[in-house]
Amino acid sequence: MFPLWPELVNSMSSLPVAADSRDLRRDVLRLALPALGEQFLNLCVGLFDTFLAGRVQLAGAEAGLTTSAVGIAAYTSWLSTLMYSLVGIGTTALVARHWGAGEFEQANRITNRAIALAAPFGLLVGGVLFFLAPVYADLQNVTGDSRDIIVRYLRIEAFGEMCFGFCLIGAAALRGAGDMRSPMLILGLVNVVNILVASLLVFGFGVTRPLSIEGIATGSAVARSFGGVLMLVVLAQGLTRLKLTLREAHFGGEDMLRIFRVGAPAGIDGLIMWAGHTVFLGIISRLGDATTGKANLAAHIIGIQVEGLTYLPAVAWGYAAATLIGQSLGAGDPQRARRAGHVAAIQCGIVGTAAALTYLVGAGWIYGLMTSEQLVRDIGIPAFRFLSWYQVPLVLLIVYVSALRGAGDTRTPLAINLFGVFCLRISLAYLFGIQCGFGLLGAWMGMSLDVGIRAILAILVFRQGKWAELKI
Repeated sequence: MFPLWPELVNSMSSLPVAADSRDLRRDVLRLALPALGEQFLNLCVGLFDTFLAGRVQLAGAEAGLTTSAVGIAAYTSWLSTLMYSLVGIGTTALVARHWGAGEFEQANRITNRAIALAAPFGLLVGGVLFFLAPVYADLQNVTGDSRDIIVRYLRIEAFGEMCFGFCLIGAAALRGAGDMRSPMLILGLVNVVNILVASLLVFGFGVTRPLSIEGIATGSAVARSFGGVLMLVVLAQGLTRLKLTLREAHFGGEDMLRIFRVGAPAGIDGLIMWAGHTVFLGIISRLGDATTGKANLAAHIIGIQVEGLTYLPAVAWGYAAATLIGQSLGAGDPQRARRAGHVAAIQCGIVGTAAALTYLVGAGWIYGLMTSEQLVRDIGIPAFRFLSWYQVPLVLLIVYVSALRGAGDTRTPLAINLFGVFCLRISLAYLFGIQCGFGLLGAWMGMSLDVGIRAILAILVFRQGKWAELKI
């Protein structure tokens, strides 16, 4: 089964210690580029879902209703990836440490314990999304058709989340071993299935009866279930350097406790970030009046989705930094670990600069493509141009936080994010967006200041270097 898979991935399953800075820069790119391909496909799916929602017109609906409803639902489904981080981040850090030390058997055992945890976590995540869907819709101050769309969307997606944990946690283990290509191939196939199924169900193309918004959610659920099964097959067949076995895939033992010790702060961090973003989205949903309210929210959703051109590459370079730092510390080379973090940040900073220029110059074209509603364009274009200035701080924040987590330091990012999101973002967004009446531009001003200050804090902590002394 999958006879070509080993040839596709073996070249990236293990990386030698870099002899000089040139080799290290090359190693960062070798890890980051496949992850960038994976993140680009994720971006395409998010943008495509937003594009589909912007083309679905409901009779008598206010401007931006479908786009804002699907965007709010996407925020909620993001909770699933954050909950899985409790296991995934600890798995990456531990697998990378053992891999760098040449302890391949221990790395494989960590992987099997993590996959065992994916099953109960999948049931938990799916149940939370299904039963709390109405509660979340109410928190976002939506009623009527918007509320119905959000609830239906989330409850359909909940079934896909139950299997998707196998895919996310398996990918985290593979990245720890330096294999970025297998997650790219698997999640790439997931995204292709998502686009195909969603397109078929939304538009019909003479094959099926169009399902409108429900078709977007169904495409996601089908694709995520497929991804979970595919990851299990790849690991069980031993097509990578990590192999799933029934003897090792069970609960209990010191390895599982180690996963939780490293991952628990990251999981709490994820929940805090989600709660903060939920409150922030609640502020966005209260901008404007009865005429412009949904348009403000739709403009925000489009802007955040497009901003994936910055965010997702930063995640890719963050993966590379986490892997190289973990492996370098496992090999007893903290100096190389420090250089790996800085090299990843510099390389991704170039991407952030390019994205900033793109947003500044192309805001009008971007909103013209993503929505046919003029009110949404009028609100979103000037705000999106303003957003361009903070793209470089955003990528630096993501890369350096990932670097700290790759070293096993998950508590410091927790503290930084708790301070930034709740003490800065929410209060400043409310002040500028609602109290000062600046609308979406004001809310994004608060978001930008939060990201800039957190980026400075993350850089200072990384440069201090205490993370290199952690024992995990």
